[in-house]
Amino acid sequence: MTVALAQFRPTKGAPGPNLDRIEALFRAVAVAPEPPSVLVLPETILTGYFLEGGVHEHAMSAEELFAELVIRHGRAGAPPIEVCLGFYERGADRLHNSALWAALGGEDAGIRHVHRKVFLPTYGVFDEERFIDAGRSIEAFDTRFGRAAMLVCEDAWHSIASTIAAVDGAQFLAIVAASPARGLTPDSIHPGQPASMGRWERLARDIAGEHGIYVALAQLVGFEGGKAFPGGSLLTGPAGNVIARAPLFEDATIQATVSLSELSRVRAAAPMLADLEARLPHLVESLQRAGRDKARVVSRESREATPVSSAFPSRDSRPTTHDLLAIDPVLTTRWLVEFLRDEVRRRRKYERVILGLSGGVDSAVVAFLAAEAFGPEAVTAIRMPYKSSSAASLEHAQLVIDALGIAEQTVDITGAVDGYATACGNTPSPARLGNVMARVRMLTLFDLSAAMQALPLGTGNKSERLLGYFTWHADDAPPVNPIGDLFKTQVWTLARHLGVPDVIVDKPATADLVAGQTDESDFGISYARADGILDMVLQSHSESTILAAGYTVEEVALVRKRLDSTHWKRKLPSVAMVSHTAIGEYYLRPVDY
Repeated sequence: MTVALAQFRPTKGAPGPNLDRIEALFRAVAVAPEPPSVLVLPETILTGYFLEGGVHEHAMSAEELFAELVIRHGRAGAPPIEVCLGFYERGADRLHNSALWAALGGEDAGIRHVHRKVFLPTYGVFDEERFIDAGRSIEAFDTRFGRAAMLVCEDAWHSIASTIAAVDGAQFLAIVAASPARGLTPDSIHPGQPASMGRWERLARDIAGEHGIYVALAQLVGFEGGKAFPGGSLLTGPAGNVIARAPLFEDATIQATVSLSELSRVRAAAPMLADLEARLPHLVESLQRAGRDKARVVSRESREATPVSSAFPSRDSRPTTHDLLAIDPVLTTRWLVEFLRDEVRRRRKYERVILGLSGGVDSAVVAFLAAEAFGPEAVTAIRMPYKSSSAASLEHAQLVIDALGIAEQTVDITGAVDGYATACGNTPSPARLGNVMARVRMLTLFDLSAAMQALPLGTGNKSERLLGYFTWHADDAPPVNPIGDLFKTQVWTLARHLGVPDVIVDKPATADLVAGQTDESDFGISYARADGILDMVLQSHSESTILAAGYTVEEVALVRKRLDSTHWKRKLPSVAMVSHTAIGEYYLRPVDY
């Protein structure tokens, strides 16, 4: 059989345009020299993944989806084909994250199977259980070419799911996924890939190799609210080998012809599935006993009120080192450039961007990324000095402008800031005056963005955001920020890779609001030390483990105090909720919906 895996950026919350994309794939199949037997597309390909409360607005029944596919397949004049794709399903009285397998064309056309996602992630960026219901079964089914099964994303991370499919006779396993990429750490085995993609590849290869089956992993592409779906779809063979691989961050279709007769050869050489089937009755008995024993243990522990800390193993089995903040700069650049292209042009429909260029490393890095993403002609840098600003700041900003060949405008904010200071009748303190400068700069940036029809870019890094070292509703105001999840030390690494002038990278970081001021003197700790502590705190390591990694009690206390006292700065204003439709709490829609 010939297998095609297609990955593309779905239009968010728009089944019609995404079905049009699938029709275009059918048209390509119609003229292909070797039409595929089966076409596999990713999870939630009809709408995008992060819909939150919008799921019910776009969910459809399997019958409705099949009818749409029949129409579009016929309109494309495509030969008979089997299709597997993920969608939000409206069942009889429930909503599900599902995968449909259907045969299109031919006398036996129809729905072969609907798999409803069993394991719903509700942690980190995920909140599926709030909006949909879990499926309850995994089963294989017959197709025109053999026996197949489907899993949806996290289902595949639980080994029992693929085992059930294989024992039920599946020769081909389709995993439809929309898994946000995570991890910039350099990886010698999978260079240039997000860390999570290496894990997905190992998973697909291990499932295929353990059970002697073909595994097709179809991954979503694009960005949703800053979360990256990297693509990189895979087809793996029964020996655990990679047969075909799609590119990262790009719309693509890959295709390969495979033989089901290969399964018997591989399984004869490594009869692990046969061994499992022979011993399964005993293992099921053991599983049931373990479940009963676990229930008794949980019941006893609840009666004895065992503290959580002793009931569960600590994640602090080894000290975490600062090396975990190392990044792959090539991957990081590609990731952030694709993020900018998706957010600015594909989703928000802007052709130009604008940013405040301070002469510091953060805004310089954003300028370099923007120039690569859109071309220098689409980027405008705004310099906004105050009378006390360092002359070096203007000079260093000019170095970036000259290096990139981007447009520039200089707006002196002295008159606006001093005018307010005089008019308010209460001479602002240096700290208050610094906040006024920051807010006047954002007023300038947003007004010029309207004049130029250019989207403002943010330039704040993760360290500043976590330590609360920014002016609320000023530095954090731009709607798109490519470096907001990079620690300051990681920004410096990326700056050197991008070719930001050394004089900018090497100088002490400063907000340049007060003469002689530096970030690290304000903090009382270096960025290198603060970043290491912040990283460990965010990963929930205990105080003892952080201290064992070489940080002092005073340093940890200082960082924790700044972190814990500034959560409010990273949130929208608190609103008194007096209804069951409060925006952002009950009425939930993602930013790009």
